[in-house]
Amino acid sequence: MSSQFPALVLNEADRKVTGEIKTLTTDDLPEGDVTVAVEYSGLNYKDGMVVNGIGRLVRDYPHVPGIDFAGTVEASDNAAYKPGDKVVLTGWRVGEAHWGGYAGKARVKAGWLTPLPDGLSTKQAMAVGTAGFTSMLCVAALEDHGLTPDAGPVLVTGAAGGVGSVAVAILAKRGYSVAASTGRPALGEYLTGLGAAQIVDRAELSEPSKRPLETETWAGAIDTVGATTLARALSQMKYGASVAACGLAGGANLESTVLPFLLRGVNLLGIDSVMQPAENRVRIWARVVDDLPLEKLDEMTDIIGLGDVQGAANDILKGQVRGRLVVDVNA
Repeated sequence: MSSQFPALVLNEADRKVTGEIKTLTTDDLPEGDVTVAVEYSGLNYKDGMVVNGIGRLVRDYPHVPGIDFAGTVEASDNAAYKPGDKVVLTGWRVGEAHWGGYAGKARVKAGWLTPLPDGLSTKQAMAVGTAGFTSMLCVAALEDHGLTPDAGPVLVTGAAGGVGSVAVAILAKRGYSVAASTGRPALGEYLTGLGAAQIVDRAELSEPSKRPLETETWAGAIDTVGATTLARALSQMKYGASVAACGLAGGANLESTVLPFLLRGVNLLGIDSVMQPAENRVRIWARVVDDLPLEKLDEMTDIIGLGDVQGAANDILKGQVRGRLVVDVNA
């Protein structure tokens, strides 16, 4: 078996990050007890930041980005995995502090891996990827806090993106009436095809409200945008409802008041996909298999190669990517 493989390698000079496709060997890989032959990775918003050197998420160069991947174990010094096992990885700061999935091989700690769930191929697992894993975490958190389909409509902001698209499809399959918020009206048909019952113009949520509380509208919400959009969503929640906050595409600031919490008992649930414990990862991936209609997953997914990553990384930061992009690292 050849030890050579292609990889997208980032370097930094004068605080500017550039990338090129290079041929590496297994000797180049960082320390870890499991080596994986990577088959697919994904493109997520954080990947866009890493590839463009935004936020100083990477401190040491050269660096191989890619915050998730799926593939087959090639070598293992840990009893938990053996050669031939199919695995998936999301989180653990892989692709940031540790080399990631935009390469033909990756070497990581065994504890960062999750067995590929039955019912998913490695390609489908990366069509889900970090974005879809986060979506499922959001839905599970809302339901853990009492959300049921008969409670009323559920708002999904940034609905045409990766997290939003998967969230819409999961919620619709589970019987919820989904209000999909987007700034791209041309994608309304795409979102209704995923199961959205209502399209909300992003402009309705992107301007500050003059009132700390607005009409009670949403029984739950998944917010990928943050900033003013999250503040507006909080002010429109029904009594006792919850918002799962998982993104900051619109900014990290939150200018709101405590009134939604004090007068309506609204819950703001922070969703972190990076450091989730292993047992919850297994639970959430199992729910993905049960709750995400795979035919909808196929509809929202496009495949790109390693050479396309840098261009797509720019596009995702501009909000120009629809659904999920899967990276075939060997294409």
